[in-house]
Order: sequence, then structure tokens, then C-alpha cells
Amino acid sequence: MGRTPREAILEPDLPIIDPHHHLWDRRALVATLPPVKHGFENVVRRVPRYLLDELLADTGSGHKVIGTVYVECGAMYRADGPAELKPVGETEFVNGVAAMAASGVYGETRACAGIVGHADLTRGAQAREVLEAHLAAGGGRFRGIRQSASYDPDPQVLGPLVRQGEGLYRQANFREGFAQLAPLGLSFDAWMLEPQLPDLIDLARAFPETSIILDHVGTPLGVASYAGRREERFAIWRDNIRELAKSPNVTVKVGGLAMVFPGFPSLMADPPAPSEQLAAEWKPYVETCIEAFGAERCMFESNFPVDILSCDYEVLWNAFKRLASGASTDEKAALFAGTARRVYRLPI
Repeated sequence: MGRTPREAILEPDLPIIDPHHHLWDRRALVATLPPVKHGFENVVRRVPRYLLDELLADTGSGHKVIGTVYVECGAMYRADGPAELKPVGETEFVNGVAAMAASGVYGETRACAGIVGHADLTRGAQAREVLEAHLAAGGGRFRGIRQSASYDPDPQVLGPLVRQGEGLYRQANFREGFAQLAPLGLSFDAWMLEPQLPDLIDLARAFPETSIILDHVGTPLGVASYAGRREERFAIWRDNIRELAKSPNVTVKVGGLAMVFPGFPSLMADPPAPSEQLAAEWKPYVETCIEAFGAERCMFESNFPVDILSCDYEVLWNAFKRLASGASTDEKAALFAGTARRVYRLPI
């Protein structure tokens, strides 16, 4: 059952596969969160629980969402057993959610039809054991791994998401683990920050047989030491996107621009920004990606519930539909569902 939309739904019959969302139950963490300095903590404060009911409330809010892809977020790891296998608990959890959705009891949306999990690829060839465990746990839905390389010398950029040092995707041990993906038919989701894009360009060239998906258009920055510099750095981001697009094994998720990191005026605006404003703010990044990669290598994503700091689910998809208003029927079919279906090999 959906909510009454704040905006009239644009093109309500256009099929959508949402290729990037999360599920979690972090209610126990809310009381332990530090005072808000970064803003990202507000996501968990606002949405401490986001499970199948909450997801279906969003996907059922007016747009025709026929299926989704779940992307790892550290949820429901195993409490016991070897540390390297604890992330397999997330796949076990999500596969159960997917089975609930596939029953048809909860409607027609095939939630979590594809699953992207986590493994520490810096374990080198030993990471294969974890990848095989994910495949076994995924019920035929497991599609790939995400291991984030997000890093910046200014710790205030990532705030609570500071997790590692510089240059993960260039490390020899990581690449030894990364080499295990293609033989198993697995893809790789990459989350990194805009200044790090050259690392992914190099990785894509080194492994042309591996399907790589760039998350969140490479995460432009406009906060902390980058405040007021987003437009200044746009040309750097654009040139790297164009260079990355030369590798045919790479596709890009067009979204994530409602997060904290770009620092658009719509972030936590009161009242919330309408889809017209979101489309205007995001247009340079969306158009650059589609021009560089082509619609057949781009997929709109919700990144929910993280992107809720700027908009509701229905408003976000309205913004994407405004941005795609000049696209052909075939281009829209790719952007909203076809690319995700092909890249994640979804039977929907």
C-alpha cells in the first residue's frame, strides 16, 4: 500500500527497475549516534528501519517499479563464525526478503531480484571462498560484490563513513581478489569519490572482462573542504567520466546526487525541493553521463533510503523522468529498466 504522493506521478506506466537500494534495521544505533556534524547521521535518525514493508511503501507510491536490486550496506551480518564469512549473512537475509516478494503475496514488485553483497577482496585469491558462499546463499539471485574505495584526505568529507586509506583499487592484493569475480560470472559495484575516478579508470582497463558498475555518478563533492568548489571541479569530473566511458565493461548508475556529499541546495531543504528543482540541480551530471556512456550503459537509481535527505521516493523518480523527457522510447526503456535488467541479468 502506497502513500498519497506529494506530486502527481509523471509517466506512471513507465516500467522501472530500481537497481540500487538498501534494507536495514538500525533502531538500536540511534541512541548511540554522535551529535550531528556531517548530516549523514540524519539518514539513520530519520529512517532507522527500512525493511520490505517500507521499501514496498516507496515502490508502491505511484511509479511502476517492477523490480529492484539490493546493494550491500552492512546489514544483518552473521554474529558468529569466521570474520570473512560474516557478510554472507547479509545475502542470506536479503534472499529471504526476495523470496517473500517473489511469492506475490506482497504485490507485483519483485524486490531484491538481484543481490549485490560484500567481500573483502584484499584477501586475494582467498576471497573466492567468500564469493562462493554468497552464491550458495543467494538462491540464484546473487550478482556481484561492492567494496567501497571512498577516501579523501579531509576526514570531514566522509564523516562517519571514513573507513580506509587511499588507493584501494590500485592495491595488488585487492586486484588479486578482484580477479576472482569474472570467472564466477560476478560483477563489481564501485563506490568512490570524484577525485578518485582515475583509480577506477585504471582498474577497468586492467580487467576488461569484468563488468564494473560505477555508483552515484562517481559522487561529486561540495562539502567540507570542497564547499563552494563543486562547479569548479565539474570539468575534472566530466573529463574522467568521458575517459571511463571508453572502457566498454563499465556502466554507470545515475543517481546518488541527493546525498550529503554534493551539497546541493535541495539537501535537507525546508520545505523539501520539488522535482523541478532536483532536475535542474542534477542536470549537468545526468546529461554528461548519458552523453558519455549512452542510455544503454546508464541506469537511474534511487539509492533509498539514503537519498531521503533531499526528497521522497516518488519525487526522486519524477525528477529522473523530467531529465529524460527528451529521450526516445528506447532510451527511456534502457535508462529506467533495460540497462539494469541486462547488467544484473534479471529475469523480470
